[in-house]
Amino acid sequence: MSKQVAVILSGCGVQDGSEIYETTLTLLRLDQLGIGYRCFAPDIAQHHVIDHCRGEVAEGESRNVLVEAARLARGGISPLAELEADDFDAVILPGGFGVAKNLSNFAEAGNAMEPLEALVEPVREFHEARKPIGLMCIAPALAPKLLGPGIAVTVGHDPGVAGAISAMGGLHRSCGVEDIVVDFENRVVSTPAYMLATRISEAATGIFKLVDRIDELMDL
Repeated sequence: MSKQVAVILSGCGVQDGSEIYETTLTLLRLDQLGIGYRCFAPDIAQHHVIDHCRGEVAEGESRNVLVEAARLARGGISPLAELEADDFDAVILPGGFGVAKNLSNFAEAGNAMEPLEALVEPVREFHEARKPIGLMCIAPALAPKLLGPGIAVTVGHDPGVAGAISAMGGLHRSCGVEDIVVDFENRVVSTPAYMLATRISEAATGIFKLVDRIDELMDL
């Protein structure tokens, strides 16, 4: 039986959901390695909807995170409430501002952030079972509250987010866009992705390294 990875999405679109390139590159690399995957997303209303042409809030418009994430998963998606760590060998969270708006309130609360309650239990089950966890872009900011203090992660070089991670008890490590940070003890792998990337190829290098390392950790 092939390895199986859960991929947790937060909508569809960099400004109010999952970052599309990051998600696609993650799924591509998993497929290239022969690793099975299943996408999950919370069945909740988005924090808000952003018009990605204008970069402004679309007043009066509302969307569902699960329904929007299904666009990325080509319909192959399940509610986050159905995620069981026992069914998978690892979990990966792509970035995008949906992580900071829908999977948590980090965008508003900063280091007073709280992760979405429905996210906490399944991800902690992976952590407690010592199954690898991949975090990219803004998602590593959730690590201290989601997994506990003292875990080394990266968002690249952003001083504001790095400071918030440290204030919440995390350990931020500076990192280039094409590299990863690995906390071997906690089996957490992170990469800056579009926190730093200016081209899809830059994001791809770091994301592929992250997935490759997750693959290696699943064998340990």
